[in-house]
Amino acid sequence: MDVDLRKLRYFVAVAEGLHFGRAAEALHIAQPVLSRQIRALEEELKVQLFVRDRRATELTSAGEQLLADARPLLASAEALRRRVSRAARGTDTFTVGFMPGLIVTPAVRALRERHPGLTVEVVRTTWDDQAEVIHDGRVDIGYVRLPIDRRGLRVRPLMDEPRVAVLPAGHRLAGKDMIGIADLADEHLLQNPDAVPEWRDIATEPRGPGPRRPAPVFHAVEEKLEHVAAGHGVVILPLSAAAFYTRPDVTYVPVSDIPPNQVCLAWDSSRRTPLIGEFAAIAAATAA
Repeated sequence: MDVDLRKLRYFVAVAEGLHFGRAAEALHIAQPVLSRQIRALEEELKVQLFVRDRRATELTSAGEQLLADARPLLASAEALRRRVSRAARGTDTFTVGFMPGLIVTPAVRALRERHPGLTVEVVRTTWDDQAEVIHDGRVDIGYVRLPIDRRGLRVRPLMDEPRVAVLPAGHRLAGKDMIGIADLADEHLLQNPDAVPEWRDIATEPRGPGPRRPAPVFHAVEEKLEHVAAGHGVVILPLSAAAFYTRPDVTYVPVSDIPPNQVCLAWDSSRRTPLIGEFAAIAAATAA
């Protein structure tokens, strides 16, 4: 049986929001059309994907499995479309993703020198999309910061770097040579606490009296630094990212008792282009 990618996209739109009306609006189709497409997909797969009543729409166990499998499948299809489109335009392009603070110029320049006819482009990524841009073909290889979901990827370690606490310039800890994570136990963390489990495990804020402060939703480094400068809290960043975004109203202090951030190269494990292996070797040599 061949699975219709269009129906899969419709399914994912509904499954991610669990609302047929909003999914239909986002897809720019009528809701009855969307419902018919989902029923057709269920008939093709011979399973029920959703349980619907007047109050809610929920995924069945089969629906949950399909959602987990459909996302990478759709990403692979999009990556294929991008590569074929570039080939049709006659553009010989290699694209490198990189996380904030990481300098990729030496490796990019070396690849260009080896292949004068090759256009080598770079794309800045974030914690949220550093793996996604590899899966969907926006980049051929990416400099990533762990942890990431490694499914469907080949990951090659490059280097470790220490992490630092980024503080307002007038903070009580500013100017210290080194601090421990316990020194930040009473601070408000402006990032997902799961990214800093050492702080999460000793923080007083989640256990204190009164209402809990909402989880931050800041994604870009620049956003986080604006809130640090305003005195809203602190963040933990890899040293290179903190140093790259130097500004007078924030400062950073090394944290002695948390593990370093791991920087790796990652690419789609199904890709076999020699350029990926060549760039990976160059990147490892320039990072040494």
